[in-house]
Amino acid sequence: QVQLVESGGGLVQAGGSLRLSCAASGRTFSSNTMGWFRQAPGKEREFVAGISWSGGSTYYADSLRGRFTISRDNAKSTVYLQMNSLKPEDTAVYYCAADSFAYRALVRTARYDYWGQGTQVTVSS
Repeated sequence: QVQLVESGGGLVQAGGSLRLSCAASGRTFSSNTMGWFRQAPGKEREFVAGISWSGGSTYYADSLRGRFTISRDNAKSTVYLQMNSLKPEDTAVYYCAADSFAYRALVRTARYDYWGQGTQVTVSS
């Protein structure tokens, strides 16, 4: 059974940092693009960041570039999202996702078919 399990969420003050982790089990995603999404209360799920299978290419939502950094460790089957200078508007449930297509050339074209259960991030003002 394929599982993506997020961790690292929590409550943080504005200006603080958090690092989210996403551990894959059941199969390896070392050949697949991985991504992070988020959904705030009353809003649609939005793309945050994606990373190529090798880790050599990344893609970010324009509004988040510079504050968030996605990375991966294929040996650990884990993807990370480092979030700095957090703002109250970053409050959301953050989801990890995996592209079902291997060795995709362009991160921004990934189709995410596997999803984690999400981890809550709350930023207080």
